[in-house]
Amino acid sequence: MSQYGHFPHTRLRRLRYNPKIRHLTRETSLTTQDLVLPLFIHHGKGVKKPISSMPGHYQLSVDQLEQEIAAITKLGIKQVLLFGIPETKDALGKDSYHPQGIIQTAIPMIKKANPELLVMTDVCFCEYTDHGHCGITTEQHDVDNDQTLALLVKQAVSHAQAGADIIAPSGMMDGMVEAIRLGLDQAGFHTLPILSYSVKYASSMYGPFREAAQGAPQFGDRRTHQMDAANVEEAIRECTLDVTEGADMLMVKPAHTYLDVISRVKQAFPALPLGAYHTSGEYAMLKAAAEKGWIDEANAVREVLTSIKRAGADFIITYYAKEAVEWI
Repeated sequence: MSQYGHFPHTRLRRLRYNPKIRHLTRETSLTTQDLVLPLFIHHGKGVKKPISSMPGHYQLSVDQLEQEIAAITKLGIKQVLLFGIPETKDALGKDSYHPQGIIQTAIPMIKKANPELLVMTDVCFCEYTDHGHCGITTEQHDVDNDQTLALLVKQAVSHAQAGADIIAPSGMMDGMVEAIRLGLDQAGFHTLPILSYSVKYASSMYGPFREAAQGAPQFGDRRTHQMDAANVEEAIRECTLDVTEGADMLMVKPAHTYLDVISRVKQAFPALPLGAYHTSGEYAMLKAAAEKGWIDEANAVREVLTSIKRAGADFIITYYAKEAVEWI
């Protein structure tokens, strides 16, 4: 009997002293299967352009994908998320739904390199439009929601025809899941799931991505369609609408700085797979601190990714995927 209480004061610490016991009693496990690697596909040939704000990542042309997919496969990564950077941009983002567009060309190449790799495709317009916004813009420089829906459907169907395994609309347009589900069904893709960026905040954590995808807005911002960082009840409303419209999976973006939102969404929709996007800004902050010697990078990344899963994410889209498989 301990003099400091009725129970021996080491009753919890006994489970912490031995690393084998810590591993046995660990409540949250992070595995390679949890990780999704984003890839940026660039037009042209022989392109492997470093992304300065995202050390270790590149814009890759389609002819460079075979080598990249081989490396990914060797590491055991089983899923990727594709973003396209076309040769020409216009007000309607036509390359995003062209049969020979950058993503439509990349998917068959990836499938040939590794037929078992799961390919998710981002469905949006910011990388494809000359104004950098997520859809058709009006004379008032706003995004026209309903006109944009029609083009999102064309883009989603073209990705499906190219062989995508999961369609992931990210534009935060009202009704986008319903429109895309109807379009996919009418095109015969009844079994193709939709991973909706249901909860995507107007965040400061996207800066490096805008360099990587060359999709920064040329005027204004995206606050008319992306969520206010102060809101969480709205996140549940967004998810409810998307589930009603036919979403098969949900996503929260950003992840590291929105752990409370991930937890709330998972509690509200426990039966639906939930993804979390560990964004470019969140990646860049860890990289910068590690380069300064201020943090132990491997330990910090393990901790951050584990916290995202602990909060409720079933899988994590992260630029650390290739390094994390060596650290977890």
